Amino acid sequence: MSDDVPAHPTDEQSPADPDLVAFSDLARAAYCPRQCYYARADDDRGVPSEVVETMELAHRYPALRNGADLDAEPIAVPPSTYRDRLDALADRPVWPALANPSERDLYLAGKDCHGITHKLLAGTAVGTDGADDDHDEPNTAADGPAAPPVPVIVSPGAPHETGVWEPQSVRAVAAAKALAWEREREIPRALVEYPAHAVVRPVRIGVRRTAAYRRALRTARGIDGPPPRLRDSPRCEPCEYREECGIETKSLRSRLGL
Repeated sequence: MSDDVPAHPTDEQSPADPDLVAFSDLARAAYCPRQCYYARADDDRGVPSEVVETMELAHRYPALRNGADLDAEPIAVPPSTYRDRLDALADRPVWPALANPSERDLYLAGKDCHGITHKLLAGTAVGTDGADDDHDEPNTAADGPAAPPVPVIVSPGAPHETGVWEPQSVRAVAAAKALAWEREREIPRALVEYPAHAVVRPVRIGVRRTAAYRRALRTARGIDGPPPRLRDSPRCEPCEYREECGIETKSLRSRLGL
């Protein structure tokens, strides 16, 4: 699976407003509109058990840090690296909330979208272990007792080198927007967790990310037939709908002219 392929538990509860777009559809529309089209037509949008097992790591950090047999866990880095990363994360203000979130798998329905936020952190600082790819400084100072809650999206894949992949960014913004609508207050930040790597990245809900979210929303709402295929995109190779799509990808040999 490509690191930025959307892969999350389904969040398609039946919303009261049929015009609401699922978080997962927004992520897929940002990744590939044609993938979103096929996913909507799929009668079985379940998530493989191994993906669920990987995502469950996000709810077991204290045990994983303190004595768990990491060799038996679905982690993607050496056990020593994984534990070092958890130790570093435990030194940051966000650790208590990550390890014991105020709510888990919370369904949200906003003005335009709906879906699941995998964790909801009570008002807290969100200092993390990675740079924000919006080039914003992480909020490492406590916001005080009136700080807004922080929605968290958990990804089973690998993190981007410096920030978060666009589909995950779009999904995080969607969760923040839906939460803001429900709570009637601004939600300026979200987090994306990569529990197989013990990495947590901040997502500031700024102008650029909001624009990407709006594009994905327009795309998802506008799909009423198969969108054009991507042309020999690296996104096609790991796509679960590649056979239905009929896309042909070039081999490394052909790319090199051999």
